[in-house]
Amino acid sequence: MASVELGASDRLESMRILVNAELEALIENEKKNGAGQVAELCGSVILAGGKRLRPLVILLAYEIAGGTNFEDVMPFALVSEMIHTATLVHDDINDEASHRRGVETIHSKVGIPKAVIAGDWLFSKGFGLGGQYNEEIVRILAQYCADIAVSEFDQLDHVLDLTTSPEDYLSIVRGKTAGPFAAGCQVAGMIAGLSKEQALPLRRFGMDFGIAFQLVDDLLDLRGDERMGKPRGADVFEGKMTLPLIHALTLSHGEKRQRLAQIIENFTDDCFDELMALLNHSDSLHYAEILVRTHLERAIDELETFSESDAKDMMLSVADYVKRRNM
Repeated sequence: MASVELGASDRLESMRILVNAELEALIENEKKNGAGQVAELCGSVILAGGKRLRPLVILLAYEIAGGTNFEDVMPFALVSEMIHTATLVHDDINDEASHRRGVETIHSKVGIPKAVIAGDWLFSKGFGLGGQYNEEIVRILAQYCADIAVSEFDQLDHVLDLTTSPEDYLSIVRGKTAGPFAAGCQVAGMIAGLSKEQALPLRRFGMDFGIAFQLVDDLLDLRGDERMGKPRGADVFEGKMTLPLIHALTLSHGEKRQRLAQIIENFTDDCFDELMALLNHSDSLHYAEILVRTHLERAIDELETFSESDAKDMMLSVADYVKRRNM
C-alpha cells in the first residue's frame, strides 16, 4: 500500500517497509534454522507483496492507545499477516487457484499435500509469535483463529446456496475477515497498556472496518481490479454468495430472479455483462456501497474515545483508502 494511495504521510509507508523487513528477517531466520523448503515456499507467498493492511492497522491502534515502542507490538502485527497468509494458502487449495499476487500458488508448485503442510506451518509460526504475550491476549488470539475456521466451514456450506441471507453473509464476514481486524486492534490497545474493556472501542473499530473492507472486496471482484491479485469474478466462479448477489436475489422477482439464479449456478465469462445488468437493476452495487460508508462511519466514531494524534489521523486515512478502493 503506497503512501500516495492513502494520501497519508511518508511515515505510513515507512511502517509498511518496516513490516516487510520484519517478515523477510523472520523467513530468513527460519531457513537458517532448518525449515528449508517449507520456509522457502511460504516466503514466496508472504513476501510476494500485499498492502500489509492488517499489521499496519495493528501498529496504528497501538499508537492510538498510547503505545510508544513498536518492538512491543510488532510480533502481534506479524501474527496477523502470518495467520492471514496461512488461510490464503488453504483457500487457494479449496478454490483451485493457480496464482496469488502474481505468484504461482504453493499447491500448483508442489502439490496439495505439501501446500496443506505449508499453510499449517505458517499458522503454527504465527500462533507461536502470539504465544509470547499474556494469557488474556493468547485467549483472544485463539478465539479469533477458531472463529476463522468456523466461518470457513459456514462459507463452504453456503456455496451456491441461493437462500443465503444477509445475516448469514455478515456472520461469515465477522468471523473470517472482520474478526481478525477486531481482535488485532483490541490486542494492540492491551499491549499499549489498556485493559481488555478499555480496548473495546478499538475492537469495535476493527469489526466495522473489517466488514467494510470485505464489502469493498466483494464489489471489486465484480467490477475488476488488478490490485486484487485474482481474476474478475473469481468469487462468482467459486459459488461464493457475496452481498451484492444476495441483495439482488432478494429484490428480484419473476423472470429476472430466475435468470439471475441460472447465471449464478452456471456462471461463465459470457454471462458477466448480463449479471452486472441484473445487479444494477436491483441497485445491489449501490446498496453495498452504502453499507461500506455506514460501517466506516461507525468505525471512525469509535476512535472519538481517543485523543487526537498523528496515528489517529493516519488510521482515518487508511479508512478513507478502503472507501476509495471501490471508486
